[in-house]
Amino acid sequence: MELSVHGRRAYAYTGGKPFNPALPCVVFLHGALNDHSVWNLLARWCAHHGFGALALDQPGHMRSEGPLLPDIESLADWTVAVLDAAGVAQAALVGHSMGSLIALEAAARHPQRVSRLVMVGTAYPMAVSSSLLDAAEQRPQAGMDMVNAFSLSTWAAKPSYPGPGMWLHGGGRQLMAQVQAHGPQGANVFRHDFGLCNAYAHGHESADAVRCPAHLVLGQADQMTPPKLTRELAQRLRATVHRVPGGHSIMTEQPDALLAALRAALA
Repeated sequence: MELSVHGRRAYAYTGGKPFNPALPCVVFLHGALNDHSVWNLLARWCAHHGFGALALDQPGHMRSEGPLLPDIESLADWTVAVLDAAGVAQAALVGHSMGSLIALEAAARHPQRVSRLVMVGTAYPMAVSSSLLDAAEQRPQAGMDMVNAFSLSTWAAKPSYPGPGMWLHGGGRQLMAQVQAHGPQGANVFRHDFGLCNAYAHGHESADAVRCPAHLVLGQADQMTPPKLTRELAQRLRATVHRVPGGHSIMTEQPDALLAALRAALA
């Protein structure tokens, strides 16, 4: 599904069914150097179980037109502009990693537009090491390999998990490489996205402003956003916390557990 947002093309995967704005809406927000495809299984479940699903490509990522937006706050406002373009009054926001910060900020800035907040593989602060930022700038392929290795909790996921023909490490590397290659001309999407996570500086204040029910879904072996960094955030949000096996890429490592947590959040 293509939408016009501020005069530019925005893409949303609707889970294999035509989007109906009259249904309860769930918006999925991907993490750094990802796109809508990380949400395919969850978006498809929602679309076939009474929800309208919008899994977005953020500006400058794959099928959504650039330019890249300068900060988490701008992306939060852009997300609400997508709701306007889709004819949606209120939606549940589900964000992974960088997307979880966007969802948090949108819920704080536009409380009347957000019915549920689900933050997956999240932490605050979401600090990024200088060595990784340097790698993103100078050696992006090596940096992507590093992120992919840290995002998965094992090198030995069971064969064909979570579906036939899947190889988690290879799929993760290929997706990041494609998003980087399809970015706006002259842009380094990798450095941009990780820089936004590192720069976001008022998550606790935004959490205090959230008025909707909140859920955190955390990988017990997450090395990118360690669960211990969510304690104050969870307290400020009065959030329900779901801890699942696996690392940062919860959508691919633990799709069933993540779906169970999402169903609880939407109930």
